[in-house]
Amino acid sequence: MKRTKMKLETLEQGHYYHIYNRGNDGEVIFKNDENKRYFLSLVAKHLEGIVSVLAYCLLDNHYHFLVRIDENKSITTQKFSNLFNAYAKAYNKRFNRTGSLFEKHFRRKRIKDDTYLKNLIIYIHLNPIKHRLVSDLNDFKFSSYLFITNPQLNVPVYLEIEETVGYFDDLENFKFVHRSDATFGDEVNW
Repeated sequence: MKRTKMKLETLEQGHYYHIYNRGNDGEVIFKNDENKRYFLSLVAKHLEGIVSVLAYCLLDNHYHFLVRIDENKSITTQKFSNLFNAYAKAYNKRFNRTGSLFEKHFRRKRIKDDTYLKNLIIYIHLNPIKHRLVSDLNDFKFSSYLFITNPQLNVPVYLEIEETVGYFDDLENFKFVHRSDATFGDEVNW
């Protein structure tokens, strides 16, 4: 049987994308909080001014980002690849390992309507609850939910907080829909 090469979604300016991946064979890619903070610092370094982040979540063996490719910037998958390669090299060096850290190329899915976008924001934020890491989203510090609902905190990456909350009309409704899991589904099929 001949294997066909999977065509990756092209990143286009002005469009929204779900960017996600996990560790090779589901292995841990963030062993500690320091790893997660370093990864977010690389996101800021490599992607600031290139993409706008609406939501994110880092779990031990995978990550999710909802981004908009900025209209006035040129973007290629190379910017993302540089980010993930920089993290993988640092991780491999730190933990004396070799080989691929991430499973395949980073996944990307273009978001084509506002309903899907809103559900994706909720899906990304509810990941720590789905994986039974916390029972209260305010207790998980590596998700944009905490920074959106607590604007006095120093955000590790630039977040489009007003735009994200605007999809839910106001902050109270944003919090309300995150308390209800009625819209929570299985967005990602690995």
